[in-house]
Amino acid sequence: MAATTAQSMGTLPSGMEICTTAPDIFYLPELVFGGLVWILVASTHINPVNPLGWVMFVSVFCFVMTLLWMIMFAAGCHKSSPVWAAADFVYHGLAVIFYLSAGVELAYITLVKKSASPFDLRVYQIDIAAVVFAFATTLLYFIHAILSAIRWKHF
Repeated sequence: MAATTAQSMGTLPSGMEICTTAPDIFYLPELVFGGLVWILVASTHINPVNPLGWVMFVSVFCFVMTLLWMIMFAAGCHKSSPVWAAADFVYHGLAVIFYLSAGVELAYITLVKKSASPFDLRVYQIDIAAVVFAFATTLLYFIHAILSAIRWKHF
């Protein structure tokens, strides 16, 4: 607990501090869970492809942006500017909206696919795992967004 509260709320972490401070400690779980959504959705062929295109866009976009965001924070590009604190909140809030919409869409498609005539249990289980990880990723981004808003408020 001491590691997460050691930093003042009026500064942004850089270097390895991003691995020990809230909300930045959520970068790695967001990457892992978001990557799992990406892999699980990409590993099955599901019709209709168009809604899954949105799910793939969200998972790839958020994975790449979170990775770049984490690298920029680790490199100290922000120079502890309040604008970066606001941008951190805005990005994670947008990621919550994106992942929530993708998770709901993926859950709906999975339910529709279950009632389809050629039912494949393995594909269904992969889809369920993707839905679970999509909502877990949404929760991680939501917690990160709330903690980023609190940090931004204290800047």
